[in-house]
Amino acid sequence: MLSEFSEIQGQLKVLCEERSNFLDTIRQLEAYNIETETSGFHGDYQLTKHECSSLGRGNSECSTTESSDDIEKQELEEVSYEEGTLFFDTKEYFTEPAVSCGSVRGAMDHADDLEETEKQLDNVEKIHSDKEDCDSRYPQIERRKKLPDPVEEVKGVSLWSMIKDNVGKDLTRVCLPVYFNEPISSLQKCFEDLEYSYLLDRAYKYGKEGNSLQRILNVAAFAVSGYASSEGRHCKPFNPLLGETYEADYPDKGVRFFSEKVSHHPTLIACHCEGKGWKFWGDSNLRTKFWGRSIQLDPVGVLTLEFDDGEIFQWSKVTTSIYNLILGKVYCDHHGLMHIHGNRQYSCKLKFKEQSILDRNPHQVHGFVEDLSGKKVATLIGKWDDSMYYINGDGSGRPKDCSPSSSATLLWKRNKPPPNLTRYNLTSFAITLNELTPGLQENLPPTDSRLRPDQRHLENGEYDRANSEKQRLERRQRMSRKLQENGWKPRWFQRDSENGSFRYVGGYWESREQAKWDGCPNIFGEFNEVVDSSEQG
Repeated sequence: MLSEFSEIQGQLKVLCEERSNFLDTIRQLEAYNIETETSGFHGDYQLTKHECSSLGRGNSECSTTESSDDIEKQELEEVSYEEGTLFFDTKEYFTEPAVSCGSVRGAMDHADDLEETEKQLDNVEKIHSDKEDCDSRYPQIERRKKLPDPVEEVKGVSLWSMIKDNVGKDLTRVCLPVYFNEPISSLQKCFEDLEYSYLLDRAYKYGKEGNSLQRILNVAAFAVSGYASSEGRHCKPFNPLLGETYEADYPDKGVRFFSEKVSHHPTLIACHCEGKGWKFWGDSNLRTKFWGRSIQLDPVGVLTLEFDDGEIFQWSKVTTSIYNLILGKVYCDHHGLMHIHGNRQYSCKLKFKEQSILDRNPHQVHGFVEDLSGKKVATLIGKWDDSMYYINGDGSGRPKDCSPSSSATLLWKRNKPPPNLTRYNLTSFAITLNELTPGLQENLPPTDSRLRPDQRHLENGEYDRANSEKQRLERRQRMSRKLQENGWKPRWFQRDSENGSFRYVGGYWESREQAKWDGCPNIFGEFNEVVDSSEQG
């Protein structure tokens, strides 16, 4: 018996060694492929003011879904990295001691410097959040720190059981139970991307001081920071009704934001935000691809950032994929190429590395800033769910100086999560988005997302009532296509005749001040079931 056990133990040991060698080989091959891959960027571009104004998305594209039976998942990227631009492990880059140069002490000293830099950045953010120097006409408001305690226990429902009959269909039109939603709408989700708007405030100040390089570095960090909140978020936001709106006035951040659903088919959301010395706007649509075990979301649309001095930056979002819909832990990943086009001295190119099965350090983002001649003047490295750093110069390949992190400077670091996490894993900022602060409801238009009943019931943990209201509103939403066909037009945005994008026409905050909402329908109210049934027929 003992000899048989020893023999089995020996066989297991051999198998473990073989498995370890196999994994090491795969990691080596993966590292080699990463270093020699040619996917990246090409194409020279310089934007004049006129080109920036016409760069926006052309004719609206319908939201479409392609099934795995129709197309292959592995599509060749149309752009390639310039020779010499390599991926390296961000985690190793900031933690690996430079023993070969005999400067371990120097590396340790710089690690302390980085920690001190992060503390200083946290202090800057805190000071910034305490300021009330914006032009908002509304007082400083204490925001809530947690969601209401749920009234009911959440019911478990299999996502696969809901979507297995919808392979090849447009998943944006599939009606899912409320249990798969988080208590915010897509309109509010747009504003969540501005959680780190202080980066744009900082970019504006750097530009005023004549430091154009620091301006675009902070703009690049801002473009990456919007993805940080998606980590651990597995529920989908509510799809807004046609004409639904959302306002956000945050004196502590110095921003005023407004968004509206401007089209039902295709689903289009337009937004406009004003900050300290800058304006940010855009519209977006999603093209979905369902692969059976995963969903791929490809954003369509251009985001525009304009500073008061006339400098403009434009970019589009990268692809988002959601994995393990059937088995395993559901997670999302962002991957692809992001070009931040500038109309003056600098532009930026970023690559979000796609997560692999054996990736020890996922969510990496690498890129560079280049001037009008194409020279790389700064390198960006980091992770979209954690932080971004920059290094002066081209930073090609792994740095070979004595201290590998000696020249890295912190641009942005993700805020800490709230102490009371819920199943939605909302950030501290996201928890405030659907809050009805004292005196707010009386001044909101009847189209604001905070007044949507199914979303409010879900936030309160009243799941049965939330599901009933969601079904009622979805029946009402069926009238939206008819309204759009009959010439319905957005209330606060207008399509640009030149590039097809939607621009804010103004007037919302003026109406908000007077609490006059003439022409704003009660889109969440009751409706005539008979009329609705006849229109469906």
